[in-house]
Amino acid sequence: MLDVALLGTGGMMPLPRRWLTSCMMRYNGSSLLIDCGEGTQIALRKLGWSCKQIDTILITHLHADHIAGLPGLLLTMGNSDRTEPVTVYGPKGIDRVLQAARVFAPELPFRIRTVEFRDPEETFSASGLRITAFRVNHRVICYSYCVEVLRGGRFDVEKAKANGIPLKLWNPLQKGATVEYEGRTLTPDLVLGEKRRGIRVVYSTDTRPTPDIARFASDADLLIIEGMYGDHEKDADARQKKHMTMPEAAAIACKAQPRAMWYTHYSPSLLRPDDYMEEIRKIFPRALAPRDGVSVSIPFDDDETE
Repeated sequence: MLDVALLGTGGMMPLPRRWLTSCMMRYNGSSLLIDCGEGTQIALRKLGWSCKQIDTILITHLHADHIAGLPGLLLTMGNSDRTEPVTVYGPKGIDRVLQAARVFAPELPFRIRTVEFRDPEETFSASGLRITAFRVNHRVICYSYCVEVLRGGRFDVEKAKANGIPLKLWNPLQKGATVEYEGRTLTPDLVLGEKRRGIRVVYSTDTRPTPDIARFASDADLLIIEGMYGDHEKDADARQKKHMTMPEAAAIACKAQPRAMWYTHYSPSLLRPDDYMEEIRKIFPRALAPRDGVSVSIPFDDDETE
Protein backbone atom coordinates (compact mmCIF):
# COMPACT_ATOMS: atom_id res chain seq x y z
CA MET A 1 0.00 0.00 0.00
CA LEU A 2 1.19 3.49 -0.89
CA ASP A 3 -0.12 6.55 0.97
CA VAL A 4 -0.27 9.77 -1.05
CA ALA A 5 -1.15 13.26 0.19
CA LEU A 6 -1.22 16.65 -1.47
CA LEU A 7 0.09 18.99 1.23
CA GLY A 8 -0.12 22.16 -0.86
CA THR A 9 -1.93 22.78 -4.13
CA GLY A 10 -1.03 26.39 -4.82
CA GLY A 11 1.22 27.95 -7.43
CA MET A 12 3.16 31.22 -7.37
CA MET A 13 2.04 32.49 -3.95
CA PRO A 14 0.26 31.04 -0.90
CA LEU A 15 -3.32 31.95 -0.08
CA PRO A 16 -5.06 31.91 3.33
CA ARG A 17 -6.44 28.40 2.72
CA ARG A 18 -3.95 27.15 0.14
CA TRP A 19 -0.26 26.44 0.69
CA LEU A 20 2.30 26.13 -2.04
CA THR A 21 3.15 23.00 -3.96
CA SER A 22 4.11 19.86 -2.06
CA CYS A 23 3.23 16.16 -2.19
CA MET A 24 4.17 13.38 0.24
CA MET A 25 4.15 9.61 -0.16
CA ARG A 26 4.63 6.97 2.53
CA TYR A 27 5.67 3.39 1.89
CA ASN A 28 6.94 0.66 4.20
CA GLY A 29 8.01 3.01 6.98
CA SER A 30 9.74 5.59 4.75
CA SER A 31 8.48 8.89 3.40
CA LEU A 32 9.16 10.70 0.14
CA LEU A 33 8.48 14.38 -0.45
CA ILE A 34 8.01 16.03 -3.85
CA ASP A 35 8.69 19.77 -3.74
CA CYS A 36 8.60 21.87 -0.60
CA GLY A 37 6.81 25.17 -1.01
CA GLU A 38 5.94 27.56 1.80
CA GLY A 39 3.53 26.01 4.26
CA THR A 40 4.67 22.42 3.81
CA GLN A 41 5.38 21.99 7.52
CA ILE A 42 2.03 23.43 8.57
CA ALA A 43 0.20 21.23 6.07
CA LEU A 44 2.05 18.17 7.43
CA ARG A 45 0.98 18.99 10.98
CA LYS A 46 -2.63 19.53 9.96
CA LEU A 47 -2.60 16.17 8.21
CA GLY A 48 -1.00 14.45 11.21
CA TRP A 49 1.92 13.04 9.23
CA SER A 50 5.50 13.25 10.48
CA CYS A 51 8.47 14.80 8.71
CA LYS A 52 10.95 12.67 10.66
CA GLN A 53 10.61 9.71 8.26
CA ILE A 54 11.35 11.74 5.12
CA ASP A 55 14.49 10.23 3.64
CA THR A 56 14.00 11.27 -0.01
CA ILE A 57 13.10 14.70 -1.39
CA LEU A 58 12.39 15.17 -5.10
CA ILE A 59 12.50 18.71 -6.48
CA THR A 60 10.83 19.42 -9.82
CA HIS A 61 12.62 22.73 -10.49
CA LEU A 62 14.23 25.66 -8.75
CA HIS A 63 11.42 28.22 -8.65
CA ALA A 64 10.78 29.55 -5.15
CA ASP A 65 7.19 28.31 -4.86
CA HIS A 66 8.60 24.77 -5.03
CA ILE A 67 11.66 25.06 -2.75
CA ALA A 68 11.20 27.98 -0.32
CA GLY A 69 10.03 25.68 2.48
CA LEU A 70 13.21 23.59 2.50
CA PRO A 71 15.28 25.42 5.18
CA GLY A 72 12.50 25.31 7.75
CA LEU A 73 11.63 21.70 6.99
CA LEU A 74 15.25 20.61 7.41
CA LEU A 75 15.47 22.44 10.73
CA THR A 76 12.32 20.74 11.99
CA MET A 77 13.62 17.35 10.91
CA GLY A 78 16.83 18.06 12.82
CA ASN A 79 14.88 19.10 15.90
CA SER A 80 12.93 15.84 15.64
CA ASP A 81 16.14 13.91 16.45
CA ARG A 82 16.57 12.54 12.98
CA THR A 83 20.08 11.22 12.40
CA GLU A 84 19.68 9.16 9.20
CA PRO A 85 20.84 10.82 5.96
CA VAL A 86 18.43 12.55 3.59
CA THR A 87 18.88 12.49 -0.19
CA VAL A 88 17.63 15.38 -2.30
CA TYR A 89 17.21 14.83 -6.06
CA GLY A 90 16.61 17.53 -8.62
CA PRO A 91 17.85 19.44 -11.67
CA LYS A 92 21.28 21.04 -11.93
CA GLY A 93 21.59 23.69 -9.24
CA ILE A 94 19.88 21.80 -6.42
CA ASP A 95 23.21 21.32 -4.65
CA ARG A 96 23.73 25.09 -4.63
CA VAL A 97 20.22 25.55 -3.21
CA LEU A 98 20.94 23.12 -0.39
CA GLN A 99 24.24 24.81 0.39
CA ALA A 100 22.36 28.10 0.72
CA ALA A 101 19.75 26.45 2.95
CA ARG A 102 22.52 25.36 5.29
CA VAL A 103 23.09 29.04 6.13
CA PHE A 104 19.77 28.81 8.01
CA ALA A 105 20.38 25.26 9.22
CA PRO A 106 24.16 24.93 9.78
CA GLU A 107 24.18 22.21 12.44
CA LEU A 108 21.84 19.50 11.29
CA PRO A 109 22.32 16.10 12.98
CA PHE A 110 21.98 14.26 9.66
CA ARG A 111 23.88 14.30 6.38
CA ILE A 112 22.28 15.74 3.23
CA ARG A 113 23.22 14.09 -0.04
CA THR A 114 22.32 15.79 -3.33
CA VAL A 115 21.89 14.18 -6.73
CA GLU A 116 21.61 16.42 -9.78
CA PHE A 117 20.07 14.98 -12.93
CA ARG A 118 22.12 15.16 -16.11
CA ASP A 119 19.93 13.32 -18.62
CA PRO A 120 16.39 13.94 -19.89
CA GLU A 121 15.28 10.71 -18.20
CA GLU A 122 16.84 9.01 -15.18
CA THR A 123 15.65 6.01 -13.16
CA PHE A 124 16.80 5.18 -9.64
CA SER A 125 15.67 3.51 -6.41
CA ALA A 126 14.87 5.40 -3.21
CA SER A 127 12.70 4.81 -0.13
CA GLY A 128 11.93 1.31 -1.41
CA LEU A 129 10.44 2.75 -4.62
CA ARG A 130 11.49 2.89 -8.25
CA ILE A 131 11.50 6.49 -9.41
CA THR A 132 11.85 7.85 -12.92
CA ALA A 133 12.57 11.54 -13.38
CA PHE A 134 11.71 12.84 -16.85
CA ARG A 135 12.25 16.32 -18.21
CA VAL A 136 9.23 18.39 -19.19
CA ASN A 137 8.72 21.78 -20.86
CA HIS A 138 8.92 24.76 -18.50
CA ARG A 139 10.79 28.07 -18.60
CA VAL A 140 13.61 26.52 -16.58
CA ILE A 141 14.81 22.91 -16.42
CA CYS A 142 11.98 20.98 -14.81
CA TYR A 143 11.36 17.30 -14.12
CA SER A 144 8.24 15.28 -13.51
CA TYR A 145 8.29 12.04 -11.52
CA CYS A 146 6.93 8.54 -11.95
CA VAL A 147 6.93 6.74 -8.58
CA GLU A 148 6.42 2.97 -8.60
CA VAL A 149 6.07 0.17 -6.11
CA LEU A 150 7.27 -2.90 -7.99
CA ARG A 151 5.80 -6.26 -7.14
CA GLY A 152 7.15 -9.68 -7.97
CA GLY A 153 5.18 -12.86 -8.47
CA ARG A 154 3.83 -15.07 -5.70
CA PHE A 155 5.99 -17.88 -4.43
CA ASP A 156 5.15 -21.07 -6.34
CA VAL A 157 5.94 -24.23 -4.34
CA GLU A 158 5.34 -26.60 -7.25
CA LYS A 159 7.55 -24.52 -9.53
CA ALA A 160 10.34 -24.53 -6.94
CA LYS A 161 10.11 -28.31 -6.59
CA ALA A 162 9.97 -28.86 -10.35
CA ASN A 163 13.17 -26.80 -10.74
CA GLY A 164 14.91 -28.80 -8.04
CA ILE A 165 15.41 -25.86 -5.67
CA PRO A 166 16.47 -26.98 -2.16
CA LEU A 167 14.14 -25.89 0.63
CA LYS A 168 16.86 -23.82 2.33
CA LEU A 169 17.11 -21.58 -0.75
CA TRP A 170 13.41 -20.87 -1.13
CA ASN A 171 13.43 -17.84 1.17
CA PRO A 172 16.38 -15.91 -0.34
CA LEU A 173 15.12 -16.56 -3.87
CA GLN A 174 11.63 -15.43 -2.91
CA LYS A 175 13.14 -12.18 -1.61
CA GLY A 176 14.85 -11.53 -4.94
CA ALA A 177 18.38 -12.84 -4.33
CA THR A 178 20.41 -14.70 -6.96
CA VAL A 179 22.16 -17.72 -5.45
CA GLU A 180 25.12 -19.82 -6.61
CA TYR A 181 24.54 -23.45 -5.63
CA GLU A 182 26.44 -26.58 -6.72
CA GLY A 183 27.57 -25.00 -9.97
CA ARG A 184 24.12 -23.57 -10.78
CA THR A 185 23.06 -19.92 -10.82
CA LEU A 186 19.61 -19.84 -9.26
CA THR A 187 17.40 -16.84 -9.94
CA PRO A 188 14.08 -15.75 -8.39
CA ASP A 189 12.08 -16.63 -11.50
CA LEU A 190 12.70 -20.31 -10.69
CA VAL A 191 10.41 -20.07 -7.65
CA LEU A 192 8.06 -17.20 -8.49
CA GLY A 193 4.95 -16.96 -10.61
CA GLU A 194 4.15 -14.13 -13.01
CA LYS A 195 4.88 -10.58 -11.89
CA ARG A 196 1.91 -8.83 -10.35
CA ARG A 197 0.72 -5.31 -11.00
CA GLY A 198 2.39 -2.85 -8.66
CA ILE A 199 1.43 0.74 -7.88
CA ARG A 200 2.30 3.76 -10.02
CA VAL A 201 1.81 7.47 -9.30
CA VAL A 202 2.88 10.21 -11.71
CA TYR A 203 3.45 13.77 -10.52
CA SER A 204 3.76 16.48 -13.18
CA THR A 205 3.58 20.23 -12.78
CA ASP A 206 4.90 23.47 -14.29
CA THR A 207 4.98 22.32 -17.88
CA ARG A 208 3.32 22.49 -21.23
CA PRO A 209 1.76 19.20 -22.37
CA THR A 210 4.41 16.66 -23.41
CA PRO A 211 4.05 13.11 -24.75
CA ASP A 212 6.09 11.68 -21.86
CA ILE A 213 3.45 12.63 -19.30
CA ALA A 214 0.88 10.45 -21.03
CA ARG A 215 3.47 7.70 -21.57
CA PHE A 216 4.27 7.37 -17.89
CA ALA A 217 0.69 7.97 -16.75
CA SER A 218 -0.73 5.22 -18.96
CA ASP A 219 -2.85 3.02 -16.66
CA ALA A 220 -1.27 4.63 -13.59
CA ASP A 221 -3.14 4.43 -10.31
CA LEU A 222 -2.99 8.20 -9.90
CA LEU A 223 -1.92 11.12 -12.08
CA ILE A 224 -1.27 14.34 -10.16
CA ILE A 225 -1.03 17.11 -12.72
CA GLU A 226 -0.95 20.86 -12.98
CA GLY A 227 -4.22 22.72 -13.39
CA MET A 228 -2.84 26.26 -13.38
CA TYR A 229 -5.71 27.86 -15.26
CA GLY A 230 -9.34 26.89 -15.46
CA ASP A 231 -10.37 27.46 -19.05
CA HIS A 232 -9.28 28.18 -22.59
CA GLU A 233 -9.36 31.95 -22.04
CA LYS A 234 -5.97 31.51 -20.39
CA ASP A 235 -4.44 29.54 -23.28
CA ALA A 236 -2.14 32.41 -24.28
CA ASP A 237 -0.90 32.87 -20.70
CA ALA A 238 -0.31 29.13 -20.37
CA ARG A 239 1.75 29.02 -23.55
CA GLN A 240 3.76 32.11 -22.64
CA LYS A 241 4.52 31.01 -19.06
CA LYS A 242 4.93 27.32 -19.93
CA HIS A 243 2.04 26.06 -17.80
CA MET A 244 -1.10 24.03 -18.49
CA THR A 245 -4.80 24.74 -18.41
CA MET A 246 -7.16 22.27 -16.78
CA PRO A 247 -8.61 21.19 -20.17
CA GLU A 248 -5.10 20.51 -21.52
CA ALA A 249 -4.28 18.35 -18.50
CA ALA A 250 -7.59 16.52 -18.83
CA ALA A 251 -6.77 15.74 -22.46
CA ILE A 252 -3.52 14.09 -21.32
CA ALA A 253 -5.47 12.00 -18.82
CA CYS A 254 -8.00 11.05 -21.49
CA LYS A 255 -5.16 9.65 -23.59
CA ALA A 256 -3.31 7.95 -20.71
CA GLN A 257 -6.37 6.63 -18.83
CA PRO A 258 -5.03 6.63 -15.27
CA ARG A 259 -7.38 5.25 -12.64
CA ALA A 260 -7.67 8.71 -11.07
CA MET A 261 -6.43 12.23 -11.71
CA TRP A 262 -5.86 15.05 -9.22
CA TYR A 263 -5.21 18.65 -10.14
CA THR A 264 -2.63 20.76 -8.31
CA HIS A 265 -0.64 24.00 -8.67
CA TYR A 266 -3.62 26.30 -9.09
CA SER A 267 -3.05 29.93 -10.02
CA PRO A 268 -3.82 32.41 -7.20
CA SER A 269 -6.54 33.76 -9.49
CA LEU A 270 -8.18 30.31 -9.64
CA LEU A 271 -10.07 30.50 -6.36
CA ARG A 272 -12.72 27.85 -7.08
CA PRO A 273 -11.33 25.02 -9.23
CA ASP A 274 -14.52 23.02 -8.64
CA ASP A 275 -16.40 25.50 -10.83
CA TYR A 276 -14.71 23.98 -13.89
CA MET A 277 -15.09 20.32 -13.07
CA GLU A 278 -18.41 19.69 -14.79
CA GLU A 279 -16.82 20.52 -18.14
CA ILE A 280 -13.54 18.81 -17.26
CA ARG A 281 -15.30 15.53 -16.46
CA LYS A 282 -16.73 15.50 -19.96
CA ILE A 283 -13.09 15.09 -21.06
CA PHE A 284 -11.95 12.80 -18.25
CA PRO A 285 -14.64 11.56 -15.83
CA ARG A 286 -12.23 10.50 -13.06
CA ALA A 287 -10.77 14.00 -12.55
CA LEU A 288 -10.80 15.68 -9.14
CA ALA A 289 -9.89 19.21 -8.07
CA PRO A 290 -8.68 18.56 -4.52
CA ARG A 291 -7.82 21.05 -1.82
CA ASP A 292 -4.80 20.96 0.47
CA GLY A 293 -4.62 17.88 2.66
CA VAL A 294 -6.38 15.39 0.40
CA SER A 295 -4.92 11.90 0.83
CA VAL A 296 -5.46 8.36 -0.38
CA SER A 297 -4.09 4.90 0.41
CA ILE A 298 -3.54 2.98 -2.82
CA PRO A 299 -3.71 -0.81 -2.31
CA PHE A 300 -2.24 -3.56 -4.44
CA ASP A 301 -4.45 -5.41 -6.90
CA ASP A 302 -4.19 -8.93 -5.54
CA ASP A 303 -5.51 -10.72 -8.57
CA GLU A 304 -3.93 -8.82 -11.48
CA THR A 305 -0.73 -9.70 -13.28
CA GLU A 306 1.33 -7.47 -15.54
